[in-house]
Amino acid sequence: MLAAIALMLAQLAGVLLVHGYHNHSGWITLRTPLPVQRVLPVLDEALRRAGCELGELDGISVTRGPGLVGALLVGVQLAKSLAAAAGLPLVGVNHIEGHLLAVLLAERAPAPPWLALVVSGGHTSLYDVRALGDYRALGHTLDDAAGEAFDKVAKLLGLPYPGGPHLDRLARGGNPEAIDFPRGLARRSRAAFDFSFSGLKTAVLTHVREHGVPSGQALSDLCASFQEAVCDALTQRALRAARHVRSPALVICGGVAANSRLRALAEERCAAEGVSLFLPEPRLCTDNAAMIAMAGAHRLLRGERADAAMSADPGWRL
Repeated sequence: MLAAIALMLAQLAGVLLVHGYHNHSGWITLRTPLPVQRVLPVLDEALRRAGCELGELDGISVTRGPGLVGALLVGVQLAKSLAAAAGLPLVGVNHIEGHLLAVLLAERAPAPPWLALVVSGGHTSLYDVRALGDYRALGHTLDDAAGEAFDKVAKLLGLPYPGGPHLDRLARGGNPEAIDFPRGLARRSRAAFDFSFSGLKTAVLTHVREHGVPSGQALSDLCASFQEAVCDALTQRALRAARHVRSPALVICGGVAANSRLRALAEERCAAEGVSLFLPEPRLCTDNAAMIAMAGAHRLLRGERADAAMSADPGWRL
């Protein structure tokens, strides 16, 4: 099994050295939201701490989409330059594929096929993972992503950004049945696997306008009720989709997969359905270079190579 160890250096710069081992292979993965001038010193430090030179690696993997075009362009151009200078093979990776394969970094990892729920600040989607590199989209959010809904509700309640961890912490002391918030698309056909969180967000806004921003136990109750509505909708549709494609396993990934209630409810419902559940450890749920390394390593092993014409693709669909 391919393994990867990420040296998490300078998260602000977003560049992390990833050392992997498959017949003594290694690669660098780049995620670069800041200018090249800020990136190169971090890259040098990553190589120094790893005790290796750029030329000793076997490949470079870089996120080329989807995402903000400015950040993607910095990463892609830097990766192309490094690959050309060191004579290393280069591969571009889809950000969503990175999330789908983050679970392979765990000691207990699934083998395809599996049903994946990608749930983050920008994405809420279901994918049928038939094989590594073979993905079929089953459903997406029609409006807000789940993580976006967490952040907007947290802002409404006066909580810091990012709001997900703060809502999760407060919800642990609250009653999830205190407020009956709606589950988006609850009346949609059972054959449909899309999501919607705009109605839930509006319901929370209406509640706050009528009752004011709560504090103390009332705040915990509101957070728990909102969180329960999100996690209920996510797990119900994910398991419905898993049954539809007859998948033996469910993988939940993306930043929201770190949410404690989502993890607990998924474990409970998967056990009842006889579906194996696989969750990346929380630090690998949010955006990270190790997942891009994993996806890139598999592409390199399949013989894929990017040429000099590769560019960022901010709208790249998996």
